[in-house]
Amino acid sequence: MSYAANRIIHDADSHLMELADCLDAFLERKYRADYDALPKLQAWPRDGNWVRDARAKQADASFRDGAAENILLRRDYEALGAFKPEDRPRALDLLGFKSQLVFTTWCLGNFGLDDTNPELAYATAAAHNRMMVAFCSVDRRFLATAYVPLADFERAKTCARAAIDGGAKALMIPSICPKGHSPSHVAFDPIWRMAEEAGLPIVFHVGGEEKLNPDYFNNGLPKVKDFHGGEENFTSISYMMIPHSVMLTLAAMIFDGVLDRFAKLKVGVVELGASWVPSWMRFMDAGADAFRKGEERLKKLSLKPSEFVRRQVRVTPYPHEDAGWIIRNAGEDVCMFSSDFPHVEGGRNPLKRFDESVAGLPAGAIERFYRHNFVDLMGEGLAPELRHANRAAA
Repeated sequence: MSYAANRIIHDADSHLMELADCLDAFLERKYRADYDALPKLQAWPRDGNWVRDARAKQADASFRDGAAENILLRRDYEALGAFKPEDRPRALDLLGFKSQLVFTTWCLGNFGLDDTNPELAYATAAAHNRMMVAFCSVDRRFLATAYVPLADFERAKTCARAAIDGGAKALMIPSICPKGHSPSHVAFDPIWRMAEEAGLPIVFHVGGEEKLNPDYFNNGLPKVKDFHGGEENFTSISYMMIPHSVMLTLAAMIFDGVLDRFAKLKVGVVELGASWVPSWMRFMDAGADAFRKGEERLKKLSLKPSEFVRRQVRVTPYPHEDAGWIIRNAGEDVCMFSSDFPHVEGGRNPLKRFDESVAGLPAGAIERFYRHNFVDLMGEGLAPELRHANRAAA
């Protein structure tokens, strides 16, 4: 029996654990030298021990024999299907989820290029998008996310069009504000229109947000190790910064009328937490009330900001958050389940933690959390048999 047993559950957050050569077959040759010179490639080279170790372990027959009983215990590069596409369907069979929205690991943040080297940024984004679609093509249950930098209006439109035409099932944009213009700028309307017409969502994911000022780590106390064992990589203080950018970006999109002009556009907020959502919704409503008399854009909105969220925005809580409390205070249509497989942050038993958190909710709200809100988010990105799956087919 699979981890999910006979339950219909869609997974709004899973990842590849790509090796350093993941973009080689997809990046235009003229950008190869600039890509090779990136700090990440210098720190984690293609021929590094980490690559050899990962490949060797996944090629070891005795190690692979233990994949089934360790499906939730092995994480990152040790996980089944971490970087070998032919292994990923079996991993999903063992997990038992009906589908998985799949994100990159290697390319999160697009190597910091969006505001420093737009030409290379769009080249690496295009390569990433082709790589993701190719990986996910092994099974229609895998839903590839494409990345669209917002640094340049025309290039962003071209990138989004190519991603949709190439088979991507969601368009990921950064939550940090691009230099020189708002992410809600009307010049991006063609992108929202493309996504709406294709029935695909716009998604945000951790990695594309503004990072914590490193001066906060200089507190005169011993350095803090994170759960990976490194110092000052990701700690309780940097955790507090995670939702700031997406709160502002989504507020700008709502106040500037993006979700009003594109009423069928759905937005996913993935691996950015959700405890902030109920108070953020109220804070936006309060702001709209306070400034409505003086701002024409607010007068034109057809709904309260919080109502746009309930209608169009879907968010994944972390497993350590109280998902039940969030749902009670944000509404039953907002939250979705996610496993973060195979990242260690997702925990070794996410269903147990979420089940305990949502146990007191009505049955319909629990079904929305595990199934219907994701189906609503993904729209045409889900094959019909996945959108309408029943328990007998699970």
